This record gives sequence, C-alpha cells and structure tokens, in this order.
Amino acid sequence: MQINILCIGDVVGKAGRSVIAEALPRLIEDHDIEFVVCNAENAAGGSGITPAIAKKLFHHGVDVITLGDHCFRKGDILATLAESDRIIRPANLPKSAAGRGMTVVDSKRNGIAIGVLAVSGQLNMSNSNSPWDQVDTAMATMDERAKVRVIDFHAEATSEKIAMGWHCNGRASVVFGTHTHVPTADAGVLDKGTAFITDVGMTGPYDSILGRRKDRVLKFLTSGMPQRFDMAIGDPRMYALKATVDTLTGQAYRAELLMAKGTPPAGGAYDQDDGVGQRFRKPKR
Repeated sequence: MQINILCIGDVVGKAGRSVIAEALPRLIEDHDIEFVVCNAENAAGGSGITPAIAKKLFHHGVDVITLGDHCFRKGDILATLAESDRIIRPANLPKSAAGRGMTVVDSKRNGIAIGVLAVSGQLNMSNSNSPWDQVDTAMATMDERAKVRVIDFHAEATSEKIAMGWHCNGRASVVFGTHTHVPTADAGVLDKGTAFITDVGMTGPYDSILGRRKDRVLKFLTSGMPQRFDMAIGDPRMYALKATVDTLTGQAYRAELLMAKGTPPAGGAYDQDDGVGQRFRKPKR
C-alpha cells in the first residue's frame, strides 16, 4: 500500500494564505494527496501564526502545521500549541518552550498513522539545541505505529540541510527543508528510501524579495537606512514536495516538486492589511 504526502513550504502572509485556499484543494484532488504537512510560521503578517489562521489552513486540507524560529511571534498561539496535536514547533528548542515538537496523526483519508517532526538548524540560527541528537531521540521513541515519518528541517544553511537528509536516510520517509523561501532543484529519493529536498520554497508572493516589498528591501540594502518590510502580494505561488511512500516499510520511492499559481488577494499593489511589517535597524559596521 502507498500514500501520497504533500509537504508545503513556508506560507507567507495574505498571499500565501490565499493561494493555499485556492490551490490546495485542487492539488489534493488532482494528485491523490492523502496527507498534508505545511510550514506556516510566517502566515500571519509574515511572521508567526494565529489560532484563526491555523483553523483556516486545516479547513483547506492541511493535516499538520509545522513552525520554525518565528513560532512564538504571535502570543495568542501559545494556548493552541499547548492543546493541539496538529501544530508543532521545533523539537530542539529548550525544554521549557511551549508546545510539542513531534506528533503522530492518523490520516483522515485512509487511517494510516503518520509521524511528523519539526527541527530547527543551528548554522546562522539561534536558541536551538542539537538537531542531530533530537532527530535520533525522536526516531527511537516515536510511536511504532508510524512507519511513515516526515521531518521539516527549518534551517538556513544548505549544507546543514543536505547533511540532515543523509543523517535521516532510511529512517525518515521524507525530509524537506524550509526557512530560506527559495525552492531548490534537488527533489529526489536518497538511496535508502528517504524523499528529500534541500528547500521546498515559499508559498507566497513571488513578486517580492522573500515575500517582502521589493522597493523597501532594496532601499534598505542600498542605503542602510531602516525600512518597514511590508508584505507583498503579487504573483502568489505554492511550492510543495509530493512524496509517494510505501506504508509498510516507510520508504519513499518517488518525489517531485509541485508548483501551483494563485490569484493575488484584493488590497492593491501591496498587502497593507496583513499585520505590522517588520522594522529592521541599520546594520552594524
């Protein structure tokens, strides 16, 4: 028996949410998707997630939401993290951090138990314990019912992401990289049956610089003066890794990167209503 799993890259702002609403139900039907994992740590105003947004993502077909370094940016999500088994933050945060980093959820479409783990990288990241030890512990202690196991590795450095793929080769069904918002061209299956991609890319506005208004980012980079990095909305796209996995062995035998385009949300050329844009200070010399 096989299962088709869809792993969606970082949902960014209103544009990301709109393309999820528009395209995800269609992708689920067209590609016979039976389980959906979605990184949504940037879904609210480009940084964080709220309970209301999480509820909408679940409504559109997401089964498990993973988060990254912005997981606690919106304070009202903390109670949801404590209660829900369908939203997870990086497992290698300090033990006192709210929420859980691993879950096992039965697919609503076929009842197969799917284990999902979120882990954060350390290179150019902050406040994370060893992802390597955390993955080893999780693989050893995860519910034995979950032969199919998915890891979201939320990390900056491509070298660290590729290393994690090989570290989990044969132990995880899928390892997909998130955080850097740019899809890589290396989707495939490693030699021991782990579907892998270094970074699945952003689900959000591609008429932008990593989801932010091009003019604001360029002015900051060229002048060094602080700018509000407001969200863009143009050219919304969803990028996701589709992996086909044997449910008895947990080994993947097919992986491909999918892309779906959406309609820009209403609101003019830029997203003015999607929370407060991040303000960046002048870089240190």
